Amino acid sequence: MNNNDRPLSPHLSIYRWPITMATSILHRATGVGLAVGFVVFVTWLFDAASGPDAYSTFLGAMESTVGCVLLIGWSYAFFYHLCNGIRHLVWDTGRGLEKEQATASAWFVIVASVVLTAAFWWVAS
Repeated sequence: MNNNDRPLSPHLSIYRWPITMATSILHRATGVGLAVGFVVFVTWLFDAASGPDAYSTFLGAMESTVGCVLLIGWSYAFFYHLCNGIRHLVWDTGRGLEKEQATASAWFVIVASVVLTAAFWWVAS
């Protein structure tokens, strides 16, 4: 039997990602996004301390369409990372580790982070 033309493992294009795997990857990605957002936060503090001209320039950039999209993305990253972190704390107690419970909590984290982000921007506007 010749298996030379078959892949050794499933390729990403044919492998169906479980939601728990997607949430794990998204947790890492939102962590990186929050690190970038922290640099922007420090820039905001620096410009606020530098005077009104620097601060108004920063506000102009953040009030642009791209700036608003970035702020919404960072707030989603914050709420997602927070909700998923709480999920991991629950897992640390030994609860919710069964497949059905992990899948349900993954969907809950996604929905909760979207709802929290929407509520935050609704209150902020």
